[in-house]
Amino acid sequence: MKKKKLFGWNIDEPKSKVEMILSHLINNRKIDTWTAFTKYRATRLSGVIYNLRKRFNIVSKDVKDKEDGRKSYVVYIYKGLKNVDW
Repeated sequence: MKKKKLFGWNIDEPKSKVEMILSHLINNRKIDTWTAFTKYRATRLSGVIYNLRKRFNIVSKDVKDKEDGRKSYVVYIYKGLKNVDW
């Protein structure tokens, strides 16, 4: 079976952190910094998302911590491909 590639990134068998995060977003529709760090050891999720936004619709959502209500974090939500001519 042919491996699924998207803009040169291998989605079926990701090897780089960018591929792992993109695959996670496509399969799970969202990711946060804690998930990126614990699953993929990606410490600069915002940088990866910045680069992926050039070709994909990814929105940011601020979420308040349920325990103390003061702390917040960002969840990145995958919305699909952008309509760009590359």
